[in-house]
Amino acid sequence: MQIGILTISDRSAAGEYEDRSGPLIRQILDGRAPHLTVTHQTIIPDELDTIAQTLREWCDAGLNLILTTGGTGFAPRDVTPEATKQVIERETPGISEALRAESLKITRHAMLSRAISGIRGQTLIINLPGSPKAVRENLDVLLPVLPHALELLSNTPGSESQHRIV
Repeated sequence: MQIGILTISDRSAAGEYEDRSGPLIRQILDGRAPHLTVTHQTIIPDELDTIAQTLREWCDAGLNLILTTGGTGFAPRDVTPEATKQVIERETPGISEALRAESLKITRHAMLSRAISGIRGQTLIINLPGSPKAVRENLDVLLPVLPHALELLSNTPGSESQHRIV
């Protein structure tokens, strides 16, 4: 399974701020889901067209999963959900709702998340928050269901027992 990690941050893209969420996602995946291979990872600014173009290119490259981090809040430049909506063919509201619901148990600020998730072709795209703490919390919720979701998308159901995520 090929994975892409897309950090969306003006300051990180400009080299003014260290991206901590993208590397954390990779670290967590490497430790808890070694069968998922990160083949694409980059940092781009909060530009709607750039985000949408990158997502399309990565989907067309055959990635099974794209995890974005950043750009999901209320700030005027937070346009990750809008870019994702331009790219996906089918929304996956259960994923987004579950991530928000679990996050609400930790902080009321979770209700300010506009993150979405959806499918383009056989690629699952999931918007994660930009905060490393929130990324870790969201992945704790997401990782147990990810093998089955990706198997369904790749049309290989039933092999999930081979790829349990701890």
